[in-house]
Amino acid sequence: MQGAADHQALFSRLDLLNADEERRFSPAATFSRQGIRRHSEEKIGYRQQFALDADRILHSRAYARYIDKTQVFSLIENDHITHRVLHVQLVSRVARTIGRFLQLNEDLIEAIALGHDIGHPPFGHEGERFLSELCQEHGLPAFQHNVQSVRFLDRLERKGRGWNLTLQTLDGILCHDGESHAKDLRPDPATTFRGFDARIAAKQANPQYPLTPSTLEGCVVRQADTISYIGRDIEDAIVLGLIRREDIPSRCRNILGDTNGTIVYRLVTDLLAASSVPAPQEQGPPGTVAIGFSEEIAEALGELKAFNYQRIYLAPETREPFPLIRDCYSALFDSYLKQLDREQHPLSRVDLMSDMDQEYLESQPPAAMVSDFMAGMTDDFFLRQAAAIGCTVPLKK
Repeated sequence: MQGAADHQALFSRLDLLNADEERRFSPAATFSRQGIRRHSEEKIGYRQQFALDADRILHSRAYARYIDKTQVFSLIENDHITHRVLHVQLVSRVARTIGRFLQLNEDLIEAIALGHDIGHPPFGHEGERFLSELCQEHGLPAFQHNVQSVRFLDRLERKGRGWNLTLQTLDGILCHDGESHAKDLRPDPATTFRGFDARIAAKQANPQYPLTPSTLEGCVVRQADTISYIGRDIEDAIVLGLIRREDIPSRCRNILGDTNGTIVYRLVTDLLAASSVPAPQEQGPPGTVAIGFSEEIAEALGELKAFNYQRIYLAPETREPFPLIRDCYSALFDSYLKQLDREQHPLSRVDLMSDMDQEYLESQPPAAMVSDFMAGMTDDFFLRQAAAIGCTVPLKK
């Protein structure tokens, strides 16, 4: 009886926490009580909905694999160069800072930020491009890491059961990706899983299909993603001798600064001032809420993005290992398909593919199983697998 009483006391405190959000949060925020799950859960816990999502993501196998995934620079013998595991933590921290000031839901922000890049395959965006080409050659939709992030968390983890995350978290993860430069973002509400699944289908049918997060918290993470990588990538490029600090365009230096710390500070400060989010107990005009930058800062950020693409992301030195990596992608994809065909069941000792429920094994075409497996690889595991079948693999330097 004492145990039941203790649990009841915890649940009462949870009710108080949820009620306190009504006092502390902006009316445009997403309240924990609004969390919607694809499958109902009978067990009542003492964590709020989006805090539970963040915990589930942290305990996922896909999150553990962040530790050895390329952010921008691959095969570099330098422990201070950013890997994807650090990037998602930086995004989480920047986004939560913004969310706290604007009085939004920090738990939802953290969950979206931690999960937003889980679907990235080995070797960053170039690896994504190589895997996408292979998927399309074998009759699958173009591979997109944001769609794969949802697929891992919603369908593949826990032997195909997924983590049953909330609609709001999954939507923020799906819609975090938007390389087209936008001054501000306004939520595009998605209120049901049926609508959410339709968004995924539209994105798979047309990778250029525009998506905007359904919550302000998702909009914050999407802006924080850019804030977190733009200056950090510059610092890494300077360490590697790819650029010099004085190469940063003078207008960008004057407006945003020339160090990561200054760039982050000025972007966050401007975003906090320029965003339209009503304070607690206030009601702004419908449709006016937005997360974004002032005109001057948005233009400078767009110019800095263009500089990064030209001098860092598309630089010959950055792209040097990719011809060999592309050959490895093709050889591995073909090798796994042959093994699946030969053995008539998922690859032995391939954890993601053999440790799945029967529904997945019976419903997925071989190419989709191979894509899922390869998307989950870390960089080093990918290289070991490629070397094992005789590929020439690039070396770290």
